[in-house]
Amino acid sequence: MAPKPTKNETPPSNPPGMFAGMVVFLVPHGVQSRRFQIWKQKLAQMGATIEERLTKRVTHIFAMNPDSLLQQIDGERLSRFKGRVLLYQWIVDSLSSGEKVSEDMYDLKMESEEEYEAEKSKPVKAESVSSGDDDEQSNGKKMKSSAGSPPASNESSLLSKDSYNPPDLNKNITEIFGKLVNIYRALGDDRRSFSYYKAIAVIEKLPFKIQNVEQVKHLPSIGKSMQDHIQEIVTTGKLSKLEHFEKDEKVRTISLFGEVWGIGPATALKLYEKGHRTLDDLKNEDSLTNAQKVGLKYFDDIRQRIPRKEVEEMEILLKKAGEEILPGVVIVCGGSFRRGKASCGDLDVIITYPDGNSHKGFLPKYVKHLKDMKFLREDLVFSTHSEEGTDSGVDTYFGLCTYPGSELRHRIDIKVYPRDIYAFGLIAWTGNDVLNRRLRLLADSKGFRLDDTGLFPATQAAGGKKGAKASASLKFNEEKEVFDFLGFPWLEPHERNL
Repeated sequence: MAPKPTKNETPPSNPPGMFAGMVVFLVPHGVQSRRFQIWKQKLAQMGATIEERLTKRVTHIFAMNPDSLLQQIDGERLSRFKGRVLLYQWIVDSLSSGEKVSEDMYDLKMESEEEYEAEKSKPVKAESVSSGDDDEQSNGKKMKSSAGSPPASNESSLLSKDSYNPPDLNKNITEIFGKLVNIYRALGDDRRSFSYYKAIAVIEKLPFKIQNVEQVKHLPSIGKSMQDHIQEIVTTGKLSKLEHFEKDEKVRTISLFGEVWGIGPATALKLYEKGHRTLDDLKNEDSLTNAQKVGLKYFDDIRQRIPRKEVEEMEILLKKAGEEILPGVVIVCGGSFRRGKASCGDLDVIITYPDGNSHKGFLPKYVKHLKDMKFLREDLVFSTHSEEGTDSGVDTYFGLCTYPGSELRHRIDIKVYPRDIYAFGLIAWTGNDVLNRRLRLLADSKGFRLDDTGLFPATQAAGGKKGAKASASLKFNEEKEVFDFLGFPWLEPHERNL
């Protein structure tokens, strides 16, 4: 249920033919009768044709949430429907802005666990919520639940292309839910973990501060249990369920071990079951890989953030070193540095070469040069694919580096992309993860799979479900072209701290 607009707001003018050409079927379930009649009347007054049943003429179905939609229309009929299925919020926001807003972020669809599993494998940035993938590369990146943003108006609307507002005014809720995502995943309860994950995706893009659960009770993925949690958080500022978990020795230990680079939830659980309880306990654990041992040794170093001034100087060093090996090479420091943050958790370095060919074989020479300079100190992951053309031709180095004159270790990730997929790498490794998640889900809603190596048409699996990504990506030279194709508002790097 949307919150009431403030009394001193001046409502925008609504053009008489604003909804001309739309043939609309309205699902009444879950909507107050008076509000339903007002929306119906407004649509008709402004040019829309209202159908009392779902006919072949219908271009748009509106519903309050997935449950109310399925009470009226069965899944088989929905699968045959060729038009758009939107949240009622689209009508509210269009009337509020005085023009039709973009439909893309109002699509009402049932999220699948396939989306969640695909999401877990993406390169997302790291600050508070573990990605949960139990391998060295994916453990190196963490999924942040949210970031702060300036206040927005109290007019309820979901994020759209034409009325964009920086989200997460509800960090108090999403941070708690993010911790529960990690905890349940670490405990092997993927279903509960997925439920909180879906709720975060809905809550983090609301441009109003949740003050009462009535404001969100009809939103998708916010069921009775989530409503109770939200009510407790907005009332007390905390959640008893999380406090219970945080007092539990098993949960505390698994969470601690999961903070070590290279140790994911499954490994953390095994270490706990072996009787380990502290990081000191792990120092004599023979089963740890070399990379995990490095992560353990420099645990405290890696957790320290890097001042922006130091990153600026290291970027100059990285560019100069690259020019000495391959003049004209393009080297960019991404992540929170590219987004303009005052400090960074690590260095994300994205590299390409304009001719689309000379990047091949560059990374081994570059890494050797940086080691000779005593800049790169310890290796974590080193894989090259550009010359043999495997793994999309992307070369990868993860390791530890030091600021000149210091012995403090910092995490550094270096990715070398072929020029024709560089834009995708730049988007993924700039972040933030909230934006990356939105772009991937938006791509999925349009029948594509988006990752750091391209935008791929999704193949069809058995039963008409979306399957794996196709082998060939669409081609875009610039980041903005990807945003434009997906119908998402263009954001400069410093605007991506969602």
